[in-house]
Amino acid sequence: MSAYDGGKRLFDFLGAMVALVLLFPFFVLLVALIRLDSSGPSIIRQKRAGKEGKIFTLYKFRTMHESATLYARSPASLEDSRITCIGKYLRRWNLDELPQLWNILRGEMSLVGPRPEMPFVVEEYLPWQRNRLLVKPGLTGLWQISTSRQYPILDDIGYDLFYVQNRSFLLDMWILWKTIGVLWRGSFK
Repeated sequence: MSAYDGGKRLFDFLGAMVALVLLFPFFVLLVALIRLDSSGPSIIRQKRAGKEGKIFTLYKFRTMHESATLYARSPASLEDSRITCIGKYLRRWNLDELPQLWNILRGEMSLVGPRPEMPFVVEEYLPWQRNRLLVKPGLTGLWQISTSRQYPILDDIGYDLFYVQNRSFLLDMWILWKTIGVLWRGSFK
């Protein structure tokens, strides 16, 4: 393990631990709001491909009605009828992703890296696209803070591959700093 990888793991662990402790009361509030809004579990589990394609269980706050398909191949827009009332706000401010701090604590994810994909997406990768699996997936990444408003997969992977090839502590800190601004504006992807 390189010094960067060891330092990143320590930073991820401590960052996730502090965030989970500080946000615990907020988590309890969100769980209550989700349960009041619609029936079903407040936190859902989804299978995702992590580093080297290893499948792990990702945690998210539920934003759709319980009967909605969790593995739809197309992302739901905020106007989608499957999205709950509270789910619209959770998605708008990306609060539905907060339970992934647990994945970071467990070492399955990092604070910064390519977003984890569903296994059926990774199965369709071309060989060069699989390079995004050389690092742990992240809670935020270059694509999420970019100013592009489109979502072609090649742009997504292009940002991810740039990160994989150029990752460093300074780049991670810059991405985290920019993420705060993007979240504040409510334009996170």
